[in-house]
Amino acid sequence: MASPIYIQIHNDIKRSIEAGKWEIGDQIPSERELAVKFGVSRMTLRQAIQTLADEGILERRIGAGTYVARQKVQEKMSGVTSFTELTKAQGKVPSSKTISYHVATPSLSEREKLELDEKDLVLRMERIRYADDTPICFEVATVPQELVKEYSKKQVTSSLYRVLEESGYAIGHAEQTVSAMLASERIADYLEIKRGDAILRLRQITELSNKQPFEYVRTQYVGSRFEFYLEK
Repeated sequence: MASPIYIQIHNDIKRSIEAGKWEIGDQIPSERELAVKFGVSRMTLRQAIQTLADEGILERRIGAGTYVARQKVQEKMSGVTSFTELTKAQGKVPSSKTISYHVATPSLSEREKLELDEKDLVLRMERIRYADDTPICFEVATVPQELVKEYSKKQVTSSLYRVLEESGYAIGHAEQTVSAMLASERIADYLEIKRGDAILRLRQITELSNKQPFEYVRTQYVGSRFEFYLEK
């Protein structure tokens, strides 16, 4: 199964960064230049760049271009809690709207984070998550297709953790990183905020109790509607 063009471009740029073509803090070529180089539309190129930005590999600066991201100071957060459980604990009603849901070949980042082989496929889904009908975050979640192939779309999108636990799996450790960024036009539209508004970006890799990573999530939260609580 061929990867979408934007994923192929994502992989190419990521390899170039890893090979040292661009160092941390370097500005990469403009979207126009890269679109010409790869022979694609600006829209397709922008999707690849945004995916790399969502993963923390690139940093987009409004009016100044796109740069190889600097390493951020990290803080460990304790506990693994699903959005559904967290929202219910706050006395609110969780819900979600699925934007896309499909099986695909993993990007280089997804393959690395989930420790997959080249032949493996993933289920990649994009969702808007709500609390009491208010959009809280936009989420891109990737899981190994082999793990969820027996479950329906409704089961997977409603509460993946609960479905896995009911099937005998135990959820283990999660690695989480949080950083601040500004909302792109697409994300602002999904979350009913203004382009350039502050958002919190969470990247999380969750393991089963046997240490096997099963979920790679990139989530963008509305800064004024969500806060993280850290416990030491």
